[in-house]
Parts: sequence; C-alpha cells; structure tokens
Amino acid sequence: MAAPLALLLIVAVTIRAALFRTSLANLISERVEVVSPLNAWKRVVEGLALLDLDISPYSGDVFHETPMVIYLFHFLMDYAEITFMGAGVKFSSLHLVSQFRKQKFALEADRIPMDCLELIRSPTEMYYIPLKVAMFYLLNPFTIVSCVAKCTCGLNNAVIALFILSTMRGSALLSAIFLALATYQSIYPLTLCVPALLYLLQRLYIPVNVRRSSFWFYTLQYLFMFLGSLLVLICLSFFLLGSWDFLPAVYGFILSVPDLTPNIGLFWYFFAEMFDHFRLFFLCVFQINVFFYTLPLSIKLKEHPVFLIFMQIALIAIFKSYPTVGDLSLYMAFLPVWNHLYRFLRNIFLVSCVLLACSALFPVLWHLWIYAGSANSNFYYAITLLFSVAQILLVSDYFYAFLRREHHLTNGLYLKKKDGSEATLVLK
Repeated sequence: MAAPLALLLIVAVTIRAALFRTSLANLISERVEVVSPLNAWKRVVEGLALLDLDISPYSGDVFHETPMVIYLFHFLMDYAEITFMGAGVKFSSLHLVSQFRKQKFALEADRIPMDCLELIRSPTEMYYIPLKVAMFYLLNPFTIVSCVAKCTCGLNNAVIALFILSTMRGSALLSAIFLALATYQSIYPLTLCVPALLYLLQRLYIPVNVRRSSFWFYTLQYLFMFLGSLLVLICLSFFLLGSWDFLPAVYGFILSVPDLTPNIGLFWYFFAEMFDHFRLFFLCVFQINVFFYTLPLSIKLKEHPVFLIFMQIALIAIFKSYPTVGDLSLYMAFLPVWNHLYRFLRNIFLVSCVLLACSALFPVLWHLWIYAGSANSNFYYAITLLFSVAQILLVSDYFYAFLRREHHLTNGLYLKKKDGSEATLVLK
C-alpha cells in the first residue's frame, strides 16, 4: 500500500506544480466556481498588504478570512504554493475511516442472515479503499483547480480531515480542537459536533441515553473541550488584531451574505432579486438548511456516525452561503468508502452525467453572460440550480441505499411474502 500511495502523491504534486507554472493558474484563480469572496487568494494578498501597512485588513470590504489565516500566510507568503499542496496531501490520512469500516463489517458478519453475506465486504475488498479515498481527493479535478487557484478552502478541508482522523482514533481532545478550528474558519462545521460525539460514545460503549449519567458526563466533557478551544481561538484572534473587527467581517459576512457575486450556490441570485423587507426572513430560511437536518439525521443514524459525518459534510457543501467546487471534493472523496452501496443506488448514472454536464457548462454560460452578452444571469443560475439539485439527488440516493442495505442486513436480502412469492421492498 505504501508504494502506490507514494506514487499517487508524487503524481498529484507534479500535476499541481506544473499547473502553477502555466498561465492557467491566473485564469483558474478568477473563476467564480473555484473561488468565492471568502476564500479568494487575491483577497488574502490584499489583506496582507493592509496588514503590512499597519491597517486592519478588515477595515474595508475586501478581506473576510479569519485572522489565523492571514497571520499564517504573513509568515508563509513565499511558500504559499507548497502550503496549498501540503494541505491537499493531508487528506490521505483519511485511510483510518476505512479501518473503522473494516472493524465494523467484521462485527456485522457475525449477526446478519446467511443470505446477506454478499453484502459484507471482505478484508481483501477493504484493502484498497484507503488508496481509492486518496485518489478520489488528490486527483479530483475540483481539488486540483482549487489548489492551483490557491483557494483557502483547501486549508478548511485539511482541518476537517484532521478532525475526522482524530475522531476515528478516539482522541476526544484532538477531535474537539480540530472541530473548533474548522468551526472557527467557517461556522458550518459546528454540525459535525453531533456525529463526532456519537462516534466517541459508541467507541467507549456509552449508550446514548439521557437517563444515564455517563452519557451526560462525556457529552459535557466533549462540549467543554470544543467550546473552550473555540473561545481560545477567538481570544487569540483578538490579541493578534487588537480589535473585534473580524467578528462581523468574517462571521457576519457568512451569515448575512452581503456580497452577491455569482457562485455555484443557491444564495446569490435569489437575494439579488429579493425585496429588502423580505431579506431577513428568507436569509434565516436559507441558513437554517445547513443546521436543520442535523437532528433528524442524528436520530436516524445514531448507530452509524461515520455515515452521518459524510451526510453532514455533503449538506454543508450544498447549502452553505459561499460554496466552491473545493467543498464538493471533500465529500466526494468519501464515496469509495461506501462502494458497497453501489448495487442499491438508483440514479447514479443520471446524477454523474448531470454533474459532468454542469461542470462543462459553467464556463460556457459565464462567457455568454459576461463577455458575449448573448445570455443573462438566468442562464447561469439555471445551471447552478441544476448542479445543486444533482448533488441533492446524489446524497439522497446514498442515504436511500444505506437504509436499504441496513434493512436487508436485518430482514434478509431476498424477501418473501406469506404465500412464498418474492416481495418488493418499498421505503417510505
């Protein structure tokens, strides 16, 4: 496994290094699908210029990254390309997710009906999943263009990868610290607190029961570490800047969505056409989408926290206010972990074709709208809307496939009616 992974890393770094030296790097860094007002490298450079002049980078409406990021690049400005490539390579550490799955499937094999053994992957089938996860992330075109554009989304993905790695290893302290760092960066990873807590409780064989003191003790302990780490990061940011200007400039910007630059998300067009007196109501409706599904999904998937992490990351990528293609690459890297669900997927071919077609049409419709003048914003928003619908279909299809597999593992693969004829399974 070490040799193929090393070869994969060499290929991934070579591709990125080669693209950094071409004129495509400047072109990619201007694409609205790849960068957003939150994470564009050009805005980071402008923030650094203001910082060098002893002016707060948040004094204007240009820089909206966190203080930790700007001070990181204040010292690593000359090594920015290496930093972004290193952030991508960090994702290869997610092989521990598949190690957890290997242990879980070994336990499942002892308690399922005999006709469902074909649904359980053998250790041989599990062996190459770590390599596939790394390949799906490092060689994903979305990841490559994000890295070449120096989009700081790659740093967020690396932090979330470290959070998942720490959680899989059962380190509550590191899990809470990296989750706090991810939340500090963009707020939305706050929803990952629930699946992380469920996994750590499951690992320690603590039942999720509100009447058990052990449940509340561990939950409060984890929340204390998480909130304490988040408070330390915010206070450190204050001491670095000497003011609280970053709070409205970063978190207020994410939640209030004042910049309606087109992107691949759902917010920009809707709020560009919105009357001002309706804006606050619909802003709350749109923002709550990311957080609303956490509770029902946690109840349904409380025995499967790793799949819940996958679902939450996908929902964040779809419903956040300023999404980029780099956010998609994070949850798409998980798809090989769930390759045992392929037989139950219903729309995978259609969704794949739609995602590919939309990816190709983004620059075409942008050119027709902005440069040729033969189209308008409706054309571009239509393709972003279709792109989001395709993602929703993809995630819901995996959710259906996961529930169907769990049903078969409990009731058998080949269901029969009372008269002995074959039954049809309908999930409602």
